[in-house]
Amino acid sequence: MQKQHFLVLDGLRGVAAILIVVFHFMEWIITDFEKNFIGHGFLAVDFFFCLSGFVLGYAYDQKLKIIGLKKFFVARLIRLQPLVVIGSLLGLIGLLWAPFSSIDIPPTRDIISIFLCSIFLIPYPVLADKAYNLFSLNAPSWSLFWEYVANIFYATMLAKLNKKWLILLLLVAAAALAYTSYSYGNLSGGWSKDNVEVGGIRLAYSFCAGLWVFRNRYIVKNNLGFGSIAILLAAVLLMPFTSLNWLVETLVVLFYFPFIISLGAGTSLKPPLQTTCKFLGDISYPLYMTHYAAIWIFGDYLRSTFFVDKHLPYIVIIGTLVLLLFAWLIMKYIEVPIRKYLTNAYLKI
Repeated sequence: MQKQHFLVLDGLRGVAAILIVVFHFMEWIITDFEKNFIGHGFLAVDFFFCLSGFVLGYAYDQKLKIIGLKKFFVARLIRLQPLVVIGSLLGLIGLLWAPFSSIDIPPTRDIISIFLCSIFLIPYPVLADKAYNLFSLNAPSWSLFWEYVANIFYATMLAKLNKKWLILLLLVAAAALAYTSYSYGNLSGGWSKDNVEVGGIRLAYSFCAGLWVFRNRYIVKNNLGFGSIAILLAAVLLMPFTSLNWLVETLVVLFYFPFIISLGAGTSLKPPLQTTCKFLGDISYPLYMTHYAAIWIFGDYLRSTFFVDKHLPYIVIIGTLVLLLFAWLIMKYIEVPIRKYLTNAYLKI
């Protein structure tokens, strides 16, 4: 595979991350997903899971045998954990500061417990005013919890699994996904104590599907380019709800997202877009893990006496751009230096 394949996939990950930020703003403004223009924004997480399976397969299917489990887990901790901690710290600041909130701050002992569970990714859904999110300080961490689960299962089982057993696992996970979507009416769960199992089911299928696409080299050679495939990805997050919503979402996750990854891995990329895709890929994880403290503050603002309806479009547009800049600053001056230090200390031979 050529390097450009990954640049396109990185770019798509960045597009999905930006749309998730918009979705998180909009779900506060229009709580009924069926009336929300980006009501299917939550499906970007399924795309992330599928892409993760593809990328881990590419990066480690052969390499894991050489480096061993210990080095694999150290590498994944260095890649993922700094932003888990940074996101938790930002969430803690948001909880203690909360300029528009009239809700009492929890006792110090509870705050310490919530913070420790957040940085160690231990689900702890105790705050009612945070909708009993699994991680009250940084709601998106629920998907990182499952990402870690995927990494553990990949290294200990999936990396050794032959194609026959992988397809069997895919079929079981697909059936569970369809049943879950039918039962709930959608696939938006996984983040709360009331739907925690949905996250595991969404992960199980999409991660294995991404791994299946890589191992079977289901790469669709095409000349669509990054822009066209980004539109195809965005379109499904912007699609309207229908009477068969559960089925549409199921089909999107089962077939459409793996196909998008196949297209992204097989398309050509013109040199001017290489820098753009690299930037989007680099910023995607920092943006995903640092934006939600601002979203909680925005939610408090909507319910406060300071709320002005006509300001909303400007808040969402400018807020998204500011969060992009903030994520870049966090990445450049905090996260990347931390990862470089840890890499030099624990992975250099």
